[in-house]
Amino acid sequence: MAHALLDSTLDLLDALIAFDTRSSESNLALIDFIQQYLKRHDVESFLVFDETGRKANLYATIGPKDRAGLCLSGHTDVVPADGQPWTVPPFEMTRASDRVFGRGTADMKGFIAAVLASVPHFV
Repeated sequence: MAHALLDSTLDLLDALIAFDTRSSESNLALIDFIQQYLKRHDVESFLVFDETGRKANLYATIGPKDRAGLCLSGHTDVVPADGQPWTVPPFEMTRASDRVFGRGTADMKGFIAAVLASVPHFV
């Protein structure tokens, strides 16, 4: 039986993998997706851009601002898939039995999806 949080995480992961955030590319479309997701849950956030304006970090706070909390940190870029022996499309989520394949699944996009799926519970 599937768990609702797992289903939500996988849905978000599917969306995140589709963003081509190779280190040579902009991450702004993915950052905008995350910012809009947070906004739907009434979570305020702000962006800090790099010197080129093509990449940004997103900062968001959930909970009381007058108390210490936790900082969850990650990155959105992935290394290029060129020349690697991918047997599935790297920028599409592929499910095979109980596994999920795609660029970033076992790295930060998986972590970010799990954190975002938890946002409704954090709020």
